[in-house]
Amino acid sequence: MTRRPAAGGGYWIDVAPERLRRWLDGFAERHGAVTRETGPDVVRLTAADGAVAECHVPFPPLTGGDLVAHALADRRAGVLLVRLGGYAAGVFEGTRLVASKVGARLVHGRSAAGGWSQQRFARRRDKQAAEALGDAADVAARVLLPRVPGLDGVVLGGDRRAVDALREDRRLAPLFALETGPFLPVPDPRLAVLQRTPDAFRAVRVRLVEPA
Repeated sequence: MTRRPAAGGGYWIDVAPERLRRWLDGFAERHGAVTRETGPDVVRLTAADGAVAECHVPFPPLTGGDLVAHALADRRAGVLLVRLGGYAAGVFEGTRLVASKVGARLVHGRSAAGGWSQQRFARRRDKQAAEALGDAADVAARVLLPRVPGLDGVVLGGDRRAVDALREDRRLAPLFALETGPFLPVPDPRLAVLQRTPDAFRAVRVRLVEPA
């Protein structure tokens, strides 16, 4: 599992639902008896040697008190990935992609080229960016909005600025009302990238702080 430094100390790891029971048992074996604080969004484990594992609940709130069972439950999730020039919208049942649309539109980089004036270049780029985001919003409305009543959550990803620009589209308010973390900072939203997103949004994110 990849470790990422966590603000405030420790590091983040992502644990697949299918491996979570074994990981929790291993935490207790490595660090001693564990006390548990269970909340709707986080399950905090404190071991005898001072190690702490903060397990962030996927698709909160936690139901039934059993984090493993909650993580393993099949859910119907919407996914919207947006970067300037690319977008992907999909609906998953568990790990199976049942509906999707992926597209791209040219958006030039920030540096002017050739003999164009900087202002003219900037206007053209802004127009391209607006058209690309408009396409992304239209696809999100077409693929995801009709399925909102049956969704357990909507996972967002790509570039935060691009996604935030779509929040201004009133049509998409029902999607953003179902937003659930984590935000997925994925590369260009191609179909292969979309298909791999369940590995990230189903995982239990754990902030692990171990004694020195």
